[in-house]
Amino acid sequence: MTTDQPVAAAATATADATTGIADDTAAVPAPRAAAEPARRGFLAKAFGVTALLSAAGSGLGLLRDLLLARYFGANQGTDAFLVAWTVPETAAPLLIEDAMAFLMVPAFSLALVLREERPHGPDPVRQLTRSTLPWLLLALCTLSGAVALGAPQLVDLLAPGLAAPQLAVTCTRITALTILPFGVAGYLASALRALHSFTAPAVIYVMYNLGILALLLSGHRLLGVRSAAIGVAVGSALMAGVLVLPFARRLRSGGRRRGLRRGAARRLVLIPLALLPVAAFTLTRQAQVFIERYLGSDLPPGTISHLNYAAKVSQLAMTSAILIVTVTFPVVARAMAAGDFTAARDRVEKDLGQAAALVLLGTAFLMACAPALVALLFQRGAFGPADTSATAAVIRVYSFGLPAQAMIGVMVRPYFCVRPVVRRADLPRAEGDRITWLDWYPVGAMLLGLAVTVAVGVGATPHFGALGLAAGNAAGITTTAALLMRGLMLRGVALRLRLVLGGQARLLAAAVAATALGALAARAAAGPLPAALFGGTAVLLAFAVLGALFGAPEVRGPVLGLLARARRPRPAPSPTAPAAEGKSHGR
Repeated sequence: MTTDQPVAAAATATADATTGIADDTAAVPAPRAAAEPARRGFLAKAFGVTALLSAAGSGLGLLRDLLLARYFGANQGTDAFLVAWTVPETAAPLLIEDAMAFLMVPAFSLALVLREERPHGPDPVRQLTRSTLPWLLLALCTLSGAVALGAPQLVDLLAPGLAAPQLAVTCTRITALTILPFGVAGYLASALRALHSFTAPAVIYVMYNLGILALLLSGHRLLGVRSAAIGVAVGSALMAGVLVLPFARRLRSGGRRRGLRRGAARRLVLIPLALLPVAAFTLTRQAQVFIERYLGSDLPPGTISHLNYAAKVSQLAMTSAILIVTVTFPVVARAMAAGDFTAARDRVEKDLGQAAALVLLGTAFLMACAPALVALLFQRGAFGPADTSATAAVIRVYSFGLPAQAMIGVMVRPYFCVRPVVRRADLPRAEGDRITWLDWYPVGAMLLGLAVTVAVGVGATPHFGALGLAAGNAAGITTTAALLMRGLMLRGVALRLRLVLGGQARLLAAAVAATALGALAARAAAGPLPAALFGGTAVLLAFAVLGALFGAPEVRGPVLGLLARARRPRPAPSPTAPAAEGKSHGR
């Protein structure tokens, strides 16, 4: 993360806006109104735990990238590793972050709704696990073996102009081992989040990066860049391992009196076709990276590495924004499983505003301080000033697409909640199993975005190199975000566009002004560290002040809360304290 303040602001905003159902608690029944403070406190606590552990994972990931730059720089060896990195880079969103969560969080949420409706008899959560996990393991083993065997063809497809293809093939075969543990980790993490257990899922990237760092530190001299590939495989095994016991405990405690009896009537029915649109969307979204690697392989050696380092730094601006929807996604899924689309809409609108506030603050910091930040983080060892300049320029272009990336992360989750991978057994088959064109709408939106990415990339790369690829990425993802907003309304989540877009406009205006002031402050400082500190402070203060003045509730609420706390008088000391103290001295 860029600063500590966004996390604090997000925690405050989440505490103020995490009822998950509606704002007016007076209009709801007494039991539900009484439960609102508990739910608000739970989600705020869950966000705090998730933010802390995710920040630790992001910090270790940044250290991993720093060591890669220090030991190997940006050359044909790192380009080869990063082509192999495409395997875990694709498997992570498909099996951990996006597709698996889109499928299994709604599925487990529906199972929990059924468990609450019928507390006696077979446990739908156990039934879901027994129906899906064995098939998932079989598919993951098959896919891992296929990637390892087809590594030469995969490398040639991804980067035909690569200078060190054999090294890329070796690293790809090693990273193919990550597919099985990634899938297991994603499945177990989705189940635990749906069961409102957030600590273990949040720690997986800490374990992942610890595995990579251990191999990098111990094997970089002997194994070269292959040590990073082996570390990826080891880290993925640690990810899955840390979730097995928490999942087993939650499954055992939740179903102790509801064990699945042989011959019991099924209450959940699998919908295999629901997998296809979700997997297709995740792969088409990841295809932006494929396009960059493909077009970048014909550019000078090191270009793919510059794009990778820039993407990693840019993603730090989205960390806290994505944490919000990670914590609130089970709330949205439960609301939609119960048919409460108004509650889902309210939650999505809040998530859009909070995510936009955090990602725009981070974007303003990156735009203003990119050269100083890259020099501070990477410029040492094999990573020289020319690499710093190239990476910083790419970061600034990438940053134009960060708000759209955050919006897509918020909107696509409730979109896929409408069609979970399971349905109620009492739902008519024709209604529950039919896949319509709306299920494929996100894929179509992403394909149109990819067409824009390719068009801009092919047209701009000959003239601007890596900057042309970054511009294509930003233009394409922004196109997809605009289309998804329309698709979410068609899906039944009727966003109030005037409210949403008005809030986004206020936040954007504050971010633009904060960027200008932060850039001036960074230029006035001498050295990377003072420039990053002064520029970041200027961005934070300007964004907070202007966001509050412009009336953005996501900024104004936390700012007014901090001011109220600062003005609040300290409680006077108890009159009995001096007497007690005197007695103790007398003794």
